[in-house]
Amino acid sequence: MAVYTFPDVFFWIQNLPPVSEWSPASGSMTLRLCSSSTSQPSLNLSIARSLRSSKLFFAIVADFKIPVTLWTSKPFKPSSNDNTKSIKLLNESTTSNVLVNFIEAILHYGSNKNSPSLKFPKLDSILPNLPDIFNLAFLTLLFLVIIYEAPEDLRIGCVTSIKNHLSGSDSREASKLLMKLLGSNLEELWMRSVNLAITTCVVELRTVNQSNCRTPCTLFSCAFSDFGLWKVQLYCPVIAMDVENSNNHSVDERLQFSLRYHQLEGVLQFNYQVTVQEKWVEIVVSIDNIRCDVVKLVNENLLRGRGIGAGEKHFPSRICLELTPTLQNQVLSLSVSKSTENPRREIGIDKSIEASLEPNNPLGLKVSAGETSTVSLKPWKFEESTYGYSANLNWFLHDSINGKEVFSSKPSKCALLNPRSWFRDRYSSAHRPFTRQGGIIFAGDEYGDSVLWKVDKGAIGKTMEWEIRGWIWLTYWPNKHKTFYSETRRFEFRETLHLHIA
Repeated sequence: MAVYTFPDVFFWIQNLPPVSEWSPASGSMTLRLCSSSTSQPSLNLSIARSLRSSKLFFAIVADFKIPVTLWTSKPFKPSSNDNTKSIKLLNESTTSNVLVNFIEAILHYGSNKNSPSLKFPKLDSILPNLPDIFNLAFLTLLFLVIIYEAPEDLRIGCVTSIKNHLSGSDSREASKLLMKLLGSNLEELWMRSVNLAITTCVVELRTVNQSNCRTPCTLFSCAFSDFGLWKVQLYCPVIAMDVENSNNHSVDERLQFSLRYHQLEGVLQFNYQVTVQEKWVEIVVSIDNIRCDVVKLVNENLLRGRGIGAGEKHFPSRICLELTPTLQNQVLSLSVSKSTENPRREIGIDKSIEASLEPNNPLGLKVSAGETSTVSLKPWKFEESTYGYSANLNWFLHDSINGKEVFSSKPSKCALLNPRSWFRDRYSSAHRPFTRQGGIIFAGDEYGDSVLWKVDKGAIGKTMEWEIRGWIWLTYWPNKHKTFYSETRRFEFRETLHLHIA
C-alpha cells in the first residue's frame, strides 16, 4: 500500500458545517480514513443524525456496497441549531466528551472491564496540544477497531499503514502528553489494551506467513525530567521482543498462548542533584527505583482455558542501562561506585559420627558417619562500569544452584525436571528472586551507589541533555508445567532526559 498522510480528524470535526448544510439524501458527513489498496473499499469516519432524536453520533464505517458499521460513538447534542451558522457544530464541552468517548472505547477493548471512572482535565488546560491528543486518541481507537472488527481484506493493509503512523515522532510526542493527562493507573490500562490488540494482530499476521511483523518498541516508552527526578516508563508486548536464544524444543500450543499474552512493564527512576563547587559543577545521579513486571494481557480464565495459566510466563533475567550526556565538550570526568560483591557463597560442612549398642549384633556396636554441605548464592548481582562518559548499570540474575548467568545459559533437562530447582514454583517459594507477581524491584537502599559527572562551570544556566539507553532480557524456564522448552527475549529502548544546571 502506498504511503499516505493520515487526515487531520480534529480539524475536520472543528470545521463541520451546520446540519442544515448537510446533503438531504445522506443526512451525514464523511471523511475518508484509509484503504488497504486502490481496488478495496475504504474505511471512513462519518457523523450522522440519529433517526430517533436530534442528537448526532460518529461512526467508523467500511465502505462496501452495503456499508458495514464497525464502531459508533455515544450520541451527543450539536452546539448549534440549523439557523446559527457562526457557531461551531461541536463546542468545547462536546469535543471533550467525544475525546473521553474515544479513550473509554480503547480501554473497553482491554481485558479489565472494571476500569476506574475517567476524569479528564478541562480542555483550556491542554488547548495548545488538544489537536495532537485528539488525533492520537482517535488513531489508536481506529487501530483497535480495525484489528477486532474490520473484514480481513481491509484489516492487514490498513493496520500496517496506521501502525507506521502511530510509531512516528508526532504521534509519539502526543502519546506522552496524553499519558501524562491520564495518569499512571489509566496509562497502564491503556497500554495493556493497545498491546493486547498488537499481540492479536501479530499472531494473525504470522499465521499468513508474514513472520517479520513487529511493532516498533519506541512507541511504548516515555520519559519525564523534572523536580530532581528522571523517570522512564516502558511497555512492550512479549511477542514483539527479539528472541535471543531458544533451546529449539517444540512448544505446545497452550504454553505458547500463555507466553504470548503477557507484556513487559518497566519503571526506571533516578534522583539527580547539581552541586556548584569552586572550580567545577558536580552532577550526581543515583538510583531511586527500578521496577520491572511481566503482566498478563488477558484474564485468568482465558489463560487457564486456552493456555496453561498465568504462572507460565517470562521473568526478568538481566537489565542493562546506559546514561550518556549527549554533548560532552564541557564534561570533565565521570566516576562510578564499586559494584556489588561477587555472589555470596555460604559453604557449610557438617561431619558426624553416631554409635549405638545393639544386642543382636555380634560386635554389639553400630557406627555411622555422615557429611552434609550447603551452598547459598545471591541471585542478583549489580555492576557499574564506564564507556567514555557513559555510565553503565547492570543487573544479572544467577542460577542459585550452579551460579551461571540465567539470560545467557540454558538449563539442563535434569534441572528442568527437578521439582526443587529455584525456578520451579518461583512465584510462591520463600527463596524466590522475584515478587509474588513475578516482577523485580531494585530500590535505592540496596543499589544506592551513585554516578558522578564533573562539568565545566561554563554549563551553569544551561540545560544539558542526557540519553538513557537500555536493554531488558526476559527468560522463560518452566514453572509448574512439564516441558523442556526455554527461551530468552530482549527489549531495547532509547529516551532523552534533560537537566538544568543552576
